[in-house]
Amino acid sequence: MNQRLPTPSRDRDKPLPVLNQQPKASSSTTSKPKQQRGASSGYLLAQRSICSLLTMICLALVCLLFGSNLLINGVFAVDAKARGRGGVDQEALGSGIDGERYKTACPDYKHYAVIPHRPLSKGPLALPYQRPSPHCRTFTSPSVEEVIEKITDRMVDKDLARIFENAFPNTLDTTVRWHVDATGKRSQHKHYQDGAWEGVQSFIVTGDINAEWLRDSTNQLAQYQPLAKKDKNLQSLILGAINTQVEYVIESPYCNAFQPPPPSGVAPTSNGQDDFVHPAYEPSRVFECKYELDSLASFLALGNQFHKSTGSTAYLNPRWYAALNTVLEVLMEQAKPAFNPSTGKFEKNEYQFTRTTTRGTETLSLSGNGNPLGAGTGLIRSAFRPSDDATILGFFIPANAMMVVELNRTAEILKTVGKDTLAEKLRERADSMEKGIWEHGVVDHKKYGKVFAYEVDGYGSSILMDDANLPSLLALPKLGFVDVSDEVYKNTRKMILEREGNPYYLTGRAFSGIGGPHIGLQHAWPMSRLVQAMTSNDEEEIKKCLNDVRDTSKLGLIHESVNVNRVSDFTRSWFAWANSVFAQTILDVATRYPQVVFGPDAKPFVIE
Repeated sequence: MNQRLPTPSRDRDKPLPVLNQQPKASSSTTSKPKQQRGASSGYLLAQRSICSLLTMICLALVCLLFGSNLLINGVFAVDAKARGRGGVDQEALGSGIDGERYKTACPDYKHYAVIPHRPLSKGPLALPYQRPSPHCRTFTSPSVEEVIEKITDRMVDKDLARIFENAFPNTLDTTVRWHVDATGKRSQHKHYQDGAWEGVQSFIVTGDINAEWLRDSTNQLAQYQPLAKKDKNLQSLILGAINTQVEYVIESPYCNAFQPPPPSGVAPTSNGQDDFVHPAYEPSRVFECKYELDSLASFLALGNQFHKSTGSTAYLNPRWYAALNTVLEVLMEQAKPAFNPSTGKFEKNEYQFTRTTTRGTETLSLSGNGNPLGAGTGLIRSAFRPSDDATILGFFIPANAMMVVELNRTAEILKTVGKDTLAEKLRERADSMEKGIWEHGVVDHKKYGKVFAYEVDGYGSSILMDDANLPSLLALPKLGFVDVSDEVYKNTRKMILEREGNPYYLTGRAFSGIGGPHIGLQHAWPMSRLVQAMTSNDEEEIKKCLNDVRDTSKLGLIHESVNVNRVSDFTRSWFAWANSVFAQTILDVATRYPQVVFGPDAKPFVIE
């Protein structure tokens, strides 16, 4: 998922030019040349015509290279004050413009995101406004715009306010590739199962990759969940996302990232890899098939968050129950050890994955089975981490913890609709996993005491580290598994936020934070500092986390990772998940410690 993109060469530690100003029209493009007498008149006319043609070609190339905002926000007059609120002067856009034709001029946000746009923030960093033109946004919500206005008006740090203004709506602005609000039956393809792809559907891409990750899309939508009860459009979008994830889970439960839904008409893309995977999958439906336990937990989390915010059980339809049963089947299969407890015979795992690669983190050992796992732990195997890197020891503790929480939450919802037997089945699995975490996932460290391991194998081996991607050990309270006051968590937190305790805690001249093997040993993820803030009760620690992340975001958006010695060296300028985590952090701090973002004696911000 987190493919490293070429880093733009422009030094973002220096003030950046703003390129979307209205181009000055050449006189040769606005008036006809006057007819001249004499032998040179034909030559001059030809010269001016050539200049005019070249000017038009140059303008067209600039629009293509740097985004059609040059046309949209330049030729058409955009009210700067309105843009500061995310709106435009509709009259200035011209009453005769067709909306669909307008969209054809919209730039690819992958390119748009690396170019700074006006108006700049009024803070010392002068951060750019990176929201696309309203006509180019993939989904709009008045409720979201209202939250942006209420939050940013109160924020003291106007650079942080600008990042929130860009980041909070980024998923809606740029990643809703397909959404249909339909309650009746859609024309069924002969290969669709009964009921498949019916009703409202939403395809949410991760950002610069045209595919949907179950984990990413759940996290991308999380900050909108509290608004969904009153905002029916948001409610429809999230319900559609649940329904779409349902179809993905039913068809390919071992896969992590998916192609556009067949009814969408959006063309699938290739990830360019040479993979062997069992069970086999259909490449036109699946973008990548790495089995990650947290992906299935994220599917449950999306529905659980929706129910908590809206009270709705509209998603509990036959297809959702089929997906839930599929999840339970995977958990049963992946609880099996490498060797039969009775006979001692090696048994191949139901899921196997090998990739032709030069990176060890991109494939599984032992012919795609991974390293052996012990019996009787109650834990569930995960072949890959949420970073899309292979696990070393397959019992990945953060994903097991997340699954425990989401199974219990799902069970509570099922009880409210009379599904007591199914709810008890989920609780039994969750209890077994939780017991396994405390028995096998907690180890003694000679410096930090009892800590949560990152991975274990059921034979006594453990991996002590943490990765920035969620779920993580750092995020265990955010997931709902433990309280921040839990002694084992406090010891673990101290360990993973120090270089001596976590090999992937990176520090440098410009930034510090948790990274991971996916990007390398020089790049920390801003996301880790945001999770650090959300799991802290120390105001000064929270302030420093926010300020450090702010200072890495010279383009007004949150990057996947940044070089700890040079923040101009980053990966992924358009990474919607990270933008959502930033928005969630600001909302969290605005509720728990409003004085940090709003100033002394500020009242908490609460979404009603």
